[in-house]
Amino acid sequence: MNNQKLAIKVRLNQQKARDGKLPVYIRIYVDGVKAEISSRHFVEAVNWDAKKSRVKALSKDAAYINGYIDRTVNFINQEFLKAHSTANRITAVIIKNRFLGKEELPAYKSILEAFDYHNLKMLEKVTAKQIVKKTYERYVITRNKVENFMKKQYKVNDKPLPELRLAFITEFEHYLLTVELIQSNTAHKYIKNLKKIMNMAVGLDWIPSNPFNQFKCSYTNPEREILNQEELYLIMKKKLHSDRLIEVRDVFVFCCYTGFAYADVYEFTHDAVMKGLDGNFWLATARQKTGTKESVPLLPIPLEIIEKYQDHEYCKKYNKLLPVNSNQRYNSYLKEIVEICGIKKKLTSHIARHTFATTVTLANGVPIETVSSMLGHRNIRTTQIYAKVVEKKVSEDMNALKDKLSQLPQKSLTKIS
Repeated sequence: MNNQKLAIKVRLNQQKARDGKLPVYIRIYVDGVKAEISSRHFVEAVNWDAKKSRVKALSKDAAYINGYIDRTVNFINQEFLKAHSTANRITAVIIKNRFLGKEELPAYKSILEAFDYHNLKMLEKVTAKQIVKKTYERYVITRNKVENFMKKQYKVNDKPLPELRLAFITEFEHYLLTVELIQSNTAHKYIKNLKKIMNMAVGLDWIPSNPFNQFKCSYTNPEREILNQEELYLIMKKKLHSDRLIEVRDVFVFCCYTGFAYADVYEFTHDAVMKGLDGNFWLATARQKTGTKESVPLLPIPLEIIEKYQDHEYCKKYNKLLPVNSNQRYNSYLKEIVEICGIKKKLTSHIARHTFATTVTLANGVPIETVSSMLGHRNIRTTQIYAKVVEKKVSEDMNALKDKLSQLPQKSLTKIS
């Protein structure tokens, strides 16, 4: 039900006198909010009847000006009554614009409003534990990058959805690659998020179609840095003379033999190890990155590491399985360790996961389906990237063998009869 209230006041504007005359204004109030219409008619103050809000009958042009006022007031009342009868809400500005014949432009949603709507819904899903917080945070980051891009490229804070064209997303890609210096794969992940927002806007009838559909996102398989067996053993056996480096080395080796990412190992509590139906010890978690379940049976080496830190002061105080540093310190200490070991590779927390997938499992005959399950991959094609790494390593080893064999004295081949 529409309970809005209308009031109309016809007055002379004392601030806009011209040649001793004052202009006639019609003021509209809807729920106390006003808008004014200028009649463009001027009247001497002595000829104005303030009580009736009309020009005195005997003055010059009284009939003409009063007729204009009556028609205007009648129009205002009719527009208000039409809205009231259809239970539609109306404003004083809308009535004024209709009287002046101004086109009523629809209030289009903007791209940032679409992001905010989507992200609010995602945050509710995080609260309901339907998605992980990391997923929500990726869309928040994407929104911020889109906002920064519009400020730089178009010198605006936002854009209405109907104004977006294919050029917007191609320029956004260029901005990510050249201004923010983001790698192509990561840039296209942000672009996929943007396209998803636009598809949502189509589904909500905010725009008729997605202008970004013609933009195709690509993915290039990056070179995966891994440790071979010799390098892994070197790190494990190297004598380190600092507790902080020993702890980081042990956590890194633990990840190499379990495949868990740094963020997941950081969250493991003191009692995270479970005994499986097979009688062996297992670790399981929902991955911080995707929320996918990742379950891994523990090999002897990670079990030894867990046992080593059972009574560690940090682990007992914070109920942690292992003494894991902040990610920044962790990677910084790994850099020290690799320099001490003389390994010419940039060691990071994620290389441990790659090493588990290749050197520890696939290279030792573990089926790719099993590796995919332990890594918590949703699609086996993700795991096949690691299989290609193993194939490349096999090829390199065989080429090295060919070179060695070619250096040996060649004996004549005995023909088989």
